[in-house]
Amino acid sequence: MIGLVGDIGGTSARFALAEPNGPIAGARIYDLNDCASLAEAIEIYLAEQSHSEPPVQAVLAVAAPIRDDEVAFTNYPWRFSIEDLRDRLKLRKLRVINDFAANALAIPYLAQEDRIQIGSGSPVAGSPIGIIGPGTGLGVSALVPDSRMPLQGEGGHVTMAPADARESAVLDLMRQRYDHVSAERVLSGPGLVNLYNVLCELADVPAAPFTSAQISSPQTWKEDARAREATEMFCAMLGTVAGNLALTLGAGGGIYITGGIVPKLGATFVESCFRERFEAKGRFRAYLAEIPTYMVIHPLPALMGAAALLDAA
Repeated sequence: MIGLVGDIGGTSARFALAEPNGPIAGARIYDLNDCASLAEAIEIYLAEQSHSEPPVQAVLAVAAPIRDDEVAFTNYPWRFSIEDLRDRLKLRKLRVINDFAANALAIPYLAQEDRIQIGSGSPVAGSPIGIIGPGTGLGVSALVPDSRMPLQGEGGHVTMAPADARESAVLDLMRQRYDHVSAERVLSGPGLVNLYNVLCELADVPAAPFTSAQISSPQTWKEDARAREATEMFCAMLGTVAGNLALTLGAGGGIYITGGIVPKLGATFVESCFRERFEAKGRFRAYLAEIPTYMVIHPLPALMGAAALLDAA
């Protein structure tokens, strides 16, 4: 029984087809700006898959809190009704979950080559697993052993705390502009731009109109020291938040970093002070040193996780 799976964030929509307990196939990625609505994006995808059996069920992972039938994206101006979308697509069943809940569901299905360990530590069987990922926003979830569904929260919007005087200066300036400086304000694509702009302001130099990809590029660092510092601070702050998540969950199963930014950083992230900051929790340094952290390099983990929820019947 063919099912549709989707992962819709704040920039792109990813779709694929899958059978319950089977691999995903026909994956395609669409820019949200090229589609008028989520329904239109799905219809475009299905039209391109006309050679396949039409899906009768779907699991969609979306970058939004799921509370009732009406869903509003956090970082993109799309809204939709789950029931209306199900009717329009003529689906027998439509399930909508948070995108990082889908990332969490993918963790047990990752192969060894789908992840890179950062630092020391070994997973403890049966222990909670934390998932965090910067992209257009900052997603957070957790997988608790023997639970039927991962946690669906909004941990990316916790208050960002500084770990040193330099970060305090950056966050003090940002608090003059935002009523709340969340982790997402610095740990996301727009957040990396925020860090760069504030560091330029503190240095009293003009900020270049860089994108987040340009800021994190070693080529840019040759010309702009603030770009390099912003990238280094981004990795360090992510270590702080990931360490907080590990302590909160007792995440002996490890912390997994997904999303659109970190895998692209590659060796820059591996060699950054992420892991040092992750463990920098005073008396609990030794506790965190035993918890492994992984960079997920599989390109479509949320689709794998969504496929795990397809019904066999």
